[in-house]
Amino acid sequence: MTFLEAVPVPLLGLALGVVMLLDTVPILGILIPADVAILTTSGVTDPFSSLGWIIAGCLTGWSLSFLAGRLLGERLRSSRFGDWIGAERWTTADRVVREGGSRILVTAPFLPFVNTLVPLVAGGLRMPYVRFLRNAAIGSALWGGLYVSLGTLAQQISELLPTGNLTMIATVILALTFGWVALKGTRRLTTVRD
Repeated sequence: MTFLEAVPVPLLGLALGVVMLLDTVPILGILIPADVAILTTSGVTDPFSSLGWIIAGCLTGWSLSFLAGRLLGERLRSSRFGDWIGAERWTTADRVVREGGSRILVTAPFLPFVNTLVPLVAGGLRMPYVRFLRNAAIGSALWGGLYVSLGTLAQQISELLPTGNLTMIATVILALTFGWVALKGTRRLTTVRD
């Protein structure tokens, strides 16, 4: 029995939701290995339960960021926090939200670092919250569903292999392959135009 299998499933789900919430926080989100958390828990928990916790954590974190953007707007950008993020990243997030509108929220979970700024910018630009929440829910469901599927697939592949210890190798290979394809496909969106 592995460590994860010894953890009660509700506690594991709650921990996954908290990881997703922390992953949506600007700057802090870079340090949180959310995709790894999803991939490693996928073989232990029910996939639909995991997806529910992922969506709940993402929407909670994004809603808090949206509210911060709505209430603090430009003050955030001119603060020390805004300086840490950098003017170029703010410009990129602004452009992505202005050009993509609420549709960008569907693809935002696939965009590293920008995904944490999009809710702040959307709140600052006064996007209607219902539209924000609807598209954010779709995006987090697609992103979470893909990673839960990859984790489940890696678990099934590992059961076919001669040793169960290869689960992590199969998971990492699948995740890296997907990550490379997703980054390649979305790179154009995050490039700052001259």
